[in-house]
Amino acid sequence: MSDEYSYVGKDIERQDAFEKVTGDAIYTQDIELPGMLYAKFKKSSRPHAKIVNIDTEEAENLTGVRVVITGEDVPFKFGKYVEDRDILAREKVRYVGEPVAAVAADTEEIAEEAVELIDVEYEDLEPVFDIQESRKEDSPLIHDEIGDYDHAPFIYPKADSNIANHFKLRKGDVEEGFEKADTIVENTFFQPQTQHVEMETHTTVAQWTSEDKLRVWTSAQAPFIVRENLSHMFDIPINNVDVQAPYLGGGFGGKAGINWEPLPTILSREVGGRPVKISLSREEQFSSSSIRQGLLAKIKTGVKEDGQITAMEIEFVWDSGAYADYAVNVGRASGYASTGPYEIPNVKTDSYTVYTNRPYGTAFRGFGHVPFHWATERQMDLVAQEIGMEPEELRLKNALLPGGVSATGVKMEDKIGRLDECIEAVREELEETEDEASEGKMRGKGIAAFWKAPAMPANTSSSAIVKLNQDGTITLSTANSQMGQGTVTSLAQMVAESLDVPYEKVKVPNHTETDLSPYTWQTVGSRGLFMDGNAVLDACEDAKRQMKEIASELLDVSEDDLIVANEKVSEKGGDREISLSEIALGGTYPSGGGFAGPVLGYGMYTAEGLSNLDPETGEGEPGLFWTMGARGAVVDVDPETADTRVVKIISCFNLGKAVNPQLVKGQVYGGTLQHMGSTFSEEYIYDDEGRMLNNNLTDYKIPRASDIPKEFVNIFNENDPQSNAPFGARGIGELGMLSVGPALGNAIFDATGVNIYDLPISRDNLSEKVCEIPSEED
Repeated sequence: MSDEYSYVGKDIERQDAFEKVTGDAIYTQDIELPGMLYAKFKKSSRPHAKIVNIDTEEAENLTGVRVVITGEDVPFKFGKYVEDRDILAREKVRYVGEPVAAVAADTEEIAEEAVELIDVEYEDLEPVFDIQESRKEDSPLIHDEIGDYDHAPFIYPKADSNIANHFKLRKGDVEEGFEKADTIVENTFFQPQTQHVEMETHTTVAQWTSEDKLRVWTSAQAPFIVRENLSHMFDIPINNVDVQAPYLGGGFGGKAGINWEPLPTILSREVGGRPVKISLSREEQFSSSSIRQGLLAKIKTGVKEDGQITAMEIEFVWDSGAYADYAVNVGRASGYASTGPYEIPNVKTDSYTVYTNRPYGTAFRGFGHVPFHWATERQMDLVAQEIGMEPEELRLKNALLPGGVSATGVKMEDKIGRLDECIEAVREELEETEDEASEGKMRGKGIAAFWKAPAMPANTSSSAIVKLNQDGTITLSTANSQMGQGTVTSLAQMVAESLDVPYEKVKVPNHTETDLSPYTWQTVGSRGLFMDGNAVLDACEDAKRQMKEIASELLDVSEDDLIVANEKVSEKGGDREISLSEIALGGTYPSGGGFAGPVLGYGMYTAEGLSNLDPETGEGEPGLFWTMGARGAVVDVDPETADTRVVKIISCFNLGKAVNPQLVKGQVYGGTLQHMGSTFSEEYIYDDEGRMLNNNLTDYKIPRASDIPKEFVNIFNENDPQSNAPFGARGIGELGMLSVGPALGNAIFDATGVNIYDLPISRDNLSEKVCEIPSEED
């Protein structure tokens, strides 16, 4: 299928490869400006306490300190979906590590010393660490004023409680569905909080100019969201805020929305407009910044003897930590997708996002789908075990296919692909894998399915500019944040294909600047290729229209009889033609006069057919597209040590079209290893006082090179392209992570006969169960 295109569907080298390999790539951490100051903040030592007094006198008197501020200097709250968060804690603190005061100084070392001189007096309040306890009516309130917070219209906080959002999904009659079931299976699953572990920690440089204008350089996935929020927070016209985002050293959702940008902004204002830089240490990134929220999931499934699922009742309780941030929208997105890629006639889901005295949760690659698929896909295997059915057959029996109806009441057409084909492809690969492990090991095989759509407002939009240069080269301008995913390379391939110019002649700038770049909502949700891609193709069509208009005048040929191809505008079936370079700046008459103007194609795309969801039933259309697929895992487990080695990972994605297969594989490799981390080792560990004990990369265990699976098998199903997608392609960036964990958990059961419900499946946790199992030799 890839042969029908010259560039789309091909393995083409990334646009950013050379700059990154040579070290020429510029990140926010590289930015140094004349007169720049450096910011540090005082962290709370208490999980929940009133602030009685903050003494900053010694810090203010330290040589090299230019300003010290506290929460009293910034008396307003902010937040993307719920305005519940202070720049610096006011009145009380809500987690250990929360910023209480901040310093701007001549050097980072002086700022650190000054922070140590700040003395904070607290009056302790009862902390709440357990999400189930937090939901109780008599639980201490983490936000007394929750009922007064401004919030997005699709978020539903509960007054006088710790519930930041309650999302409901209702389809059919769940009680009637359970009555029709032959077997009912109930289980509870748990996952702890985890960290994004981006290579580049959160970094921002801000300068408040004398004209009350803001210039901000930041490692952000959402520069236009940062601009909008800073304008709102500081009551500045939005065109007075210029946000620049160079290369990002990883994002994974942790740099979505607005993060640390307000703090250096206010510090810059207080020091008379000198630029101020904040760059979090790794320990600060762990203890004070955003994380992936924890999840407690309860699932009740009713099933007939033949495997037909009659009803599902699901409860998700998300640990939002101290602030709502993106966690409330994670609760919403996981709620409407909670059934997984299955057509279930009767569904009842309640997804709660709950405050606790922990660091606050935000977006994380997969936006809640990684944690809840652990629960739903482990549950599918547990149901299969209960009724004596093969796990693959249970999934095939209930697969949501084109024409089926989702739990939100939407009839699915080409927004989804053939899940059954993906399951069959993975099963075939599993069957071809050796059943026997090396001596003394136990081998197991597991499968899990997945689906995901971008979680975003129904009116989300993107735009793009395609500029024809006078030498015939093309510059593509988008606001897609470059954090390692390579989307701009795929977008450049689309331009080359659409305009029929060599790929090497298409350039994409490596940064976004809100004053100059066309608008896009955010680089999140695996939406970039789809939405920015549609905007890019629209811009190409606009550019071609201008090219034909100019060429028509010069060649005396009707626009309808012209084509753009081979770097020229040519007469169909004739010999009249003109090169793109000749018309890049407009047309020139024989007399020397000019007409028209520089060719600059503008394109836009707004999400089609989406709607808000009913607050009581969840009914509506939340998904622009649904990328579906299946994962298979083969593991070898040592019964004496519980050491688990991943032998093989099989991935089948129904993505419509792989614009750049090499980039897709990169997303699969990286996402697989990332989810293996949260499956086997990653978790936040706290003491009884709420202090994180493993806030560094020595004690917080992420995967190493030795953990990489021995074999990857990647299958890209391109049989079902989506009609309104660019070249039929659905997004895949986040989906590289999905269902790796449950496939591994299901494979471990196959090897050992032990079912795992809680993550991580560390050697310590697994050894308590597995090491009791005798080997075949015994």
